[in-house]
Order: sequence, then structure tokens, then C-alpha cells
Amino acid sequence: MSSPRILFGFHAITVRLKTAPQSIIELHVEANRRDARMRSFVDRARDAGVKVIETDGERLDKLAGASRHQGVVARVEHVAMPHSLDEVIENVEGAPLLLVLDGVTDPHNLGACLRVADGAGAHAVVAPKDHAVGVNATVAKVASGAAETVPYIMVTNLARALNEVKDHDIRVIGTSDDAEQTLYDLDLTGPVAFVLGSEGDGMRQLTRKTCDQLVRIPMAGAVESLNVSVAAAVCLYEALRQRAKAAG
Repeated sequence: MSSPRILFGFHAITVRLKTAPQSIIELHVEANRRDARMRSFVDRARDAGVKVIETDGERLDKLAGASRHQGVVARVEHVAMPHSLDEVIENVEGAPLLLVLDGVTDPHNLGACLRVADGAGAHAVVAPKDHAVGVNATVAKVASGAAETVPYIMVTNLARALNEVKDHDIRVIGTSDDAEQTLYDLDLTGPVAFVLGSEGDGMRQLTRKTCDQLVRIPMAGAVESLNVSVAAAVCLYEALRQRAKAAG
């Protein structure tokens, strides 16, 4: 059995209260904080049957491993989510929409990507086990609850995983600054997996070769590229826009 993990921050814990309150082992709240937001949060937790413990700030810092916990830290059990790409894809209703990250090692970027993926209705975020960050407390905090709702699938061999995605008739679209086509030239209403590389190095060469096609996001200003989470938002929400329009 997996050991308990730590969640902190109002957004991340509120999502867990919504989706799986029974998985919260205990909730630590800052004893000296009595504002309306905290009172409402504690009432909601107690209504859900969660054990609430008033704790001092120093103890909260130690539990969270960070000081930006907003005065709320929870010990939680892992919630079962799909463990493989096949499992994710087989349970999708409609056209799959995946986000693949090649070389994203910053937890803040991953957390932001998970949040974007949740907002756009992506079915999973995929990354290699090497050259990538796993879901930790910082990722969960930045994701504002999306780490609890979006499957994060880490694969041993990303190129092989992309070929398996293509076996499910999902088009693999990589993003590259030097691509001829732009994102807006494509029909994204069918099954799609967007592949984004790290900000510095972009996609690895083998990942790039595995993509069905490459597109760029038009840049009209002086900067050459977008933060990976912003680029993910542009791609996923364009797919969402097209799908909503096609659905009428």
C-alpha cells in the first residue's frame, strides 16, 4: 500500500474534499487563523467527516515542506486513477485529447500544465519517467486540485508510448517554433495528442521524429516562445474551441 501524501493550499484540498473526502486522513489548520475563508473551509471539512487538527505555523511549515501552504495542510491517501495510457484511452467517451510533456522538470510548470489540462478537458498528461518531474506537494499546490483529477502517466519510453497512442488512431502533433503550419491551420476535432518540449531544449529528436506532424504557435511580438504551460493552454483550448463549435 502506498504511504500517505501531503496536500496543502485551499484549492488542492478543496478539490479532494469534493472528489474523495474519505481519503483525507487528517486536516491540519492554522490555529491562529479565524477569517471567514478558514471558517467556511473548516466547516466544510467537518461536514464531510474529516478529522480537523488545529496546528501552529511552524508545524504546518514542516508538514508542507514549504511556507506557502495558506494555513491548511492535509495528510491524504492516494486516490486510484488510471495507471496506463491504454486504460485512459479505453475509458474515453468521444475523441481523446492528451497532453504529452517531453523534458518538463520544473514542478511549477507541471502543476500549471495539469491545471490547464483539467480546465480544457484533457484526458491525461503523459511524460517520460526520466527527464521529468513527478507529482509532489509543490506540483499539487500549483495544480490547484488538478493533480487529483487528471491522470499523470509516466512512461519508460516516450517514443514507444507515442507509437502506441498512434495505434489507437490518435494523431500526435508536436509543437516547434520552426514548423511551417500553425496550430490554427489544423482540424483538431478528432483524437489528438499534443507534444510539448521543455522551454530550453524543446522536444528531443526521437520524440520529434515520432510525431505525425509539427505545428507552431504564431508569435507576433518580440519574444520567441511561450512558457510550456501557456503553450499547452493555447493548444488544448484551441482543440476545445473547435470541438465545441463542431458539436453545435
